[in-house]
Amino acid sequence: MKLFFSPGACSLAPHIVLRETDSAFSLEKVDTARHLTADGTDYYTVNPKGQVPLLVLDDGATLSEGPVIAQYIADQAANTTLMPVAGSLERYRVMEWQNYVTSELHKSFSPLFNASFELAAKTQHAALLRKKYEWVNARLADTHYLTGEDFTVADAYLFTVTGWAKYVQLDLSDLVHLQRFLSRVAARPAVRAAMQAEGLLA
Repeated sequence: MKLFFSPGACSLAPHIVLRETDSAFSLEKVDTARHLTADGTDYYTVNPKGQVPLLVLDDGATLSEGPVIAQYIADQAANTTLMPVAGSLERYRVMEWQNYVTSELHKSFSPLFNASFELAAKTQHAALLRKKYEWVNARLADTHYLTGEDFTVADAYLFTVTGWAKYVQLDLSDLVHLQRFLSRVAARPAVRAAMQAEGLLA
């Protein structure tokens, strides 16, 4: 398999899952500003959406959308810790979190990265996003990870998205349970390996 990624982008989440499952894969970096791959290929010819991540399977088929890619990787590896067995309530709990992160957190960062948004609008969006993180922080008060004591694909996604806060001056430092969660995830060998491969760690 090949994962098209951009350092620190949402593609980091499936990258982490690939390493958590010891899957065989290669990486191809994408310049998302110019929409070019590392070898100069127009990325739109690879993925018409122009976005990362994109997973190319062994037979040449492709999958897009990070939460779906992460689920596919875990399922192919038969890793029912990262993605619980189909039909179980535990699986739906992970999917519930995946949906929350993608719709309520991931997309809420977009206005904060948009240079054309006025400061007042950004301030309002940041305040709304902060409230969502306060809710997440409360959910993490009595558990190591989002759905319990096991690390899942949803944790990889939350970790990735929350890493963007420092780039948009969203201060989450006082959210103690969230910060403990981030430190716990950052210490995982697969997470460190993925971040080092993307140039995010020395």
